Amino acid sequence: MNKRLRELLKRPGYRYLLIGGSVYALEVAVIIIAQQLGASGTVAVGIAFWVGLVISFILQKVVTFGDKRTHHRILLPQIVAFSLLVLFNFSFTILVTSLISPPVPAAISRTIALGITTIWNFYLYKTRIFKSGDNVIY
Repeated sequence: MNKRLRELLKRPGYRYLLIGGSVYALEVAVIIIAQQLGASGTVAVGIAFWVGLVISFILQKVVTFGDKRTHHRILLPQIVAFSLLVLFNFSFTILVTSLISPPVPAAISRTIALGITTIWNFYLYKTRIFKSGDNVIY
């Protein structure tokens, strides 16, 4: 790995985007496969959302923010906070998809919703959910 890339990967923002981009690619693949199997755009986006969710939680916690704490007093409140954020994000994503799909393809509507939620997610992960010390949720 070249020096520039190693330096970039030391920053949580770049790791966040790299992991998020990878999970996004997985979600798009799930949307396409689900639609080929007969799912509607909204159902396909819903399935992709939940698949990406589990993978994203683990990778963002451990890789992006370096939070390897697994004690139940830390992990359970993180899961609760993450779950509440996910429910909000899921509702927002389905709303966006329902409002603009069709004529906008499901993968595009998911991309729009993801772009919006990415911003507030990074802030909340960094400052509340995966942060140790003062001003955390647990």
